[in-house]
Amino acid sequence: MSTKKLTELALLTAVALIIFVVELRIPNLVPIAGVKLGLANIITVYAVFRYKPNETAMIVTARLLLGAMFSGTAVTLLYSASGAFLCMVGMLSLRNIIPKNWIWLCSITGAIFHNIGQIIMAVILMKTTAVLANLPILMISGCIAGAFTGLCAQLLLNRLERKHPPENRHHEI
Repeated sequence: MSTKKLTELALLTAVALIIFVVELRIPNLVPIAGVKLGLANIITVYAVFRYKPNETAMIVTARLLLGAMFSGTAVTLLYSASGAFLCMVGMLSLRNIIPKNWIWLCSITGAIFHNIGQIIMAVILMKTTAVLANLPILMISGCIAGAFTGLCAQLLLNRLERKHPPENRHHEI
């Protein structure tokens, strides 16, 4: 991997981490665990459509590990990782199917996968299926947040590709 590519990935990780930390400071509008905007996912959606899968995974992994350090709990890492990796895999599987002007749809799908991953982790950790009652609310809020983060990623991708066209598209894997 070139120094330029590594620097790009590190900068994207730093931006995602900053967004994550800022979002931690925003009070939850809905008093249900797991409902949040997930603004750091703007960077993940952008990376899915701009970089190779392993490069996207590097960004997500570094953000998760550093984010867990900043949030202070290991349990947060388990919930975040289960959601983030399922989300990333879902979006990576759709990126060659969904056209670039419909990235927001891929992001909504990723948000749904993210919520499913977190609910699965909650069932495992809490040893109860009672948390499944939160799934409908998480799905609705996830679709709204996913649409928003997807539209933001769409704007980011369009603007940056006009200024800096990609050297190697993810299709060349």
